[in-house]
Amino acid sequence: MIIVNRHTLDNGLRIVHSEDLNTQMVALNVLYNVGARDEHPDHTGFAHLFEHLMFGGSVNIPDYDTHVQNAGGENNAWTNNDITNYYITLPRQNVETGFWLESDRMLSLDFNEKSLEVQRHVVIEEFKQRNLNQPYGDVGHLVRGLVYKAHPYQWPTIGKEPSHIENATLDDVKDFFFQFYAPNNAILAVTGNISFEDTVALAEKWFGPIPSRDVKPRQLPVEPEQTEERRLTVVRNVPVDALHLIFHKCDRLHPDYHVYDMLSDLLSAGRSSRLIQHLVIEKQIFGSVDAYISGSIDAGMFYVVGKTAPGISLEEAEEAVWKELEAMKTEDIAEEEIEKVKNRYESEQIFSNINYLNVATNLAFYELIGQAEDINHEVEKYRSVTAERIKEVAKRTFVRENCSVLYYKSNVIQSATK
Repeated sequence: MIIVNRHTLDNGLRIVHSEDLNTQMVALNVLYNVGARDEHPDHTGFAHLFEHLMFGGSVNIPDYDTHVQNAGGENNAWTNNDITNYYITLPRQNVETGFWLESDRMLSLDFNEKSLEVQRHVVIEEFKQRNLNQPYGDVGHLVRGLVYKAHPYQWPTIGKEPSHIENATLDDVKDFFFQFYAPNNAILAVTGNISFEDTVALAEKWFGPIPSRDVKPRQLPVEPEQTEERRLTVVRNVPVDALHLIFHKCDRLHPDYHVYDMLSDLLSAGRSSRLIQHLVIEKQIFGSVDAYISGSIDAGMFYVVGKTAPGISLEEAEEAVWKELEAMKTEDIAEEEIEKVKNRYESEQIFSNINYLNVATNLAFYELIGQAEDINHEVEKYRSVTAERIKEVAKRTFVRENCSVLYYKSNVIQSATK
């Protein structure tokens, strides 16, 4: 059981805290409630750009990393379609450095053309390297554009295209910052060897003076229900063909979220899972196959992805997957099969929350989507999932009308081994 303390500053910054005396370190995790879904369709990639800009100097501190290193700390950040997350770990005796650094870049960045140009170049090169020049790199763009027609999940975190970042002006960047990077649009999670009283005192000292901002309520378009199968075929210079079947699923707070998560693991977690046992080991239809879900806050995706074995067509591979999905809908699921997955979730939860930094990150996220204390109830939500619920969700989800299919074909001539 993780004990959570909480406090809210007058400017709206929410603070969640959990003390851990088994370490001499402290973690500060600042979660901003902004991600790629908050971008304008013609100005995408901004949330990811800010992940870089936030290390380019704040209004009073030109070099963030030097101060972190001098204090014996480490830091990093990541962005997805829903949130932007920054964290820093420091020895307990130097923890005030973390509050000072994080509060100053929340107050304001050092907006200047040089910093923007440097980070813009970094982001564009990352886009080219990961999404344009890497095998299968454009899959994320293709899949999201196929699955989503209204919701801004239709583009990945990196953005739709490099030109959106290339054309970003300093005024565009300032507007985006002051619209979203505000104390009343953030959660500060503090864990490790620090008392709740010290946490509140330091937060009041460093974050308290930052004024709240006018954060407009999020009004995103709702993705309409998919009513017919969608298909796309592309040919690329990749080693082997790849099959992608994507189904719409519920949002993060829906009671079925944990059912979908378990369903994906029943299909592909470990050698004894259904897709791997039947389609990789026994029938050798795929060289590799995986099923997983997007952990997105709004209604997300259930993926079945595989790279075919030599001599196997994408049509054969797709037919084989559908047979396995049909079995999931119609055949009984052994209790031992479900129990194995539940045990894995429980052990993962326990080990994940041993680390003080993981706890800080998790507390911030659970506070965003509900309340931080919900972290203590995740295992029981998985434990409550029954075979009947899994079959019911499978029946509702694995239908052609709810499926988007991507054939990612190789232009490399291959010889069959079978």
